[in-house]
Amino acid sequence: MILYRVANFKELSRKAANLISAQVILKPDSVLGLATGSTPVGTYQQLVEWYRKGDIDFSQASSVNLDEYCGLSPEHDQSYRYFMNTNFFDHINLPKERTFVPDGTNPNPEEACRAYDEIIRSMGGIDLQLLGIGGNGHIGFNEPCDTYIRDTHQVTLTEETREANARFFSSLDEVPTHAYTMGIGSIMSAKKILLLASGSAKAQALHDSLYGPITPQVPASILQLHPDVIVVADEDALALCH
Repeated sequence: MILYRVANFKELSRKAANLISAQVILKPDSVLGLATGSTPVGTYQQLVEWYRKGDIDFSQASSVNLDEYCGLSPEHDQSYRYFMNTNFFDHINLPKERTFVPDGTNPNPEEACRAYDEIIRSMGGIDLQLLGIGGNGHIGFNEPCDTYIRDTHQVTLTEETREANARFFSSLDEVPTHAYTMGIGSIMSAKKILLLASGSAKAQALHDSLYGPITPQVPASILQLHPDVIVVADEDALALCH
């Protein structure tokens, strides 16, 4: 595991974008595992800027996203497909038909999850998986629980996670109660993992994930077992890591 300590969110975003662009330059047909949330937004903005300058070409790449809310259409402004389009895909030359997000409109969890796992397998797996980390240590929507779940699955979102996401909706009642998420097995099968953490709210979760026991109660702690993990975190997120 390699840990990069950066001063602030801007430096974190630039460092993460550097690592992703290096992946795409070295392997133009890379399969990128992508994440949503506030942490990677700066990274996507930096990559868009470099694309517009002609420094990076996404035309041969593909992408798979970690998760999607159940019950939201791709056009819903809080769906993760919409998030990815507006923050990243609409501004670069990655063909939309090679960008994949779980189908939140499919009411059949088994079918939707099985189809998504097949997409990942058909692409030969993920070359670089971008991750954020939740305040409770979740990665994707793999919440603290008693066992790690390997494959894509439907999760019931914890109240903590729903409350954390409520700021994006008109009210807590509008926040979906379920989501489809890539499983721990798919995440851990990625050839390289890039974990980003920003802000003091992530300090305890980051410390427990990097230095605590490996337990599904802190889902990100399993990353200690991956052979190629890069962590980029700012000073606030690293406040408890010495």
